[in-house]
Amino acid sequence: MRRRKFLGYAGAVTAAGGLTLFAGWWRVDGPGAPAPSGARPLPLTKMEFKLTDHEGRTVGPETLIGKPTLAFFGFTFCPDVCPTTLSDISGWLDALGEDAERLNVVFITVDPERDTAEIMEDYVAYFHPAIRGWTGPENQIARAAEGFRATYEKVPAENGGYTMNHTASVFLFDAAGDFVSTIDYHEPREFAVPKIRRAMKEETKEAT
Repeated sequence: MRRRKFLGYAGAVTAAGGLTLFAGWWRVDGPGAPAPSGARPLPLTKMEFKLTDHEGRTVGPETLIGKPTLAFFGFTFCPDVCPTTLSDISGWLDALGEDAERLNVVFITVDPERDTAEIMEDYVAYFHPAIRGWTGPENQIARAAEGFRATYEKVPAENGGYTMNHTASVFLFDAAGDFVSTIDYHEPREFAVPKIRRAMKEETKEAT
């Protein structure tokens, strides 16, 4: 049932067409994007934060040690970049087949005010079942983003609400927790999947 939801959601993302791509460009590559930090992410072993996953369990950087990790910062009210990226990640995981079980895949909210664990649980159910949703207090989200060298900012909207600008790259770490690479927004699957497999090869080296 959830897999059907994902397929329907991915179709809705595709149907958004040119408007979605323009809005995504504005927030990611265009004038609406936050400035990149320009710094290399810390090793997971050097990060310190405590969050909660979408099933209510306490998680942190130590949760990710032992398997290669894909991490993406975003928020559930995101109209374009986040569902597009999570759909892309789902496609990469499908391409990996059973090897996807050897990965940690986490979606970390930058909007904890609205993204409770319950909201995250409902949202990630639209995508590949390997994807975990993480949320928590604002100060802990900030510490996580600082460690990953991700940026985000709250932007007021005309209707009195707000949206979030944020880093749209996916961060890739090896099993030891060392940073390997980023996978950029819009990056084709034929480039993304080999990067992930490279991190998995690092996992194999660590085990030998």
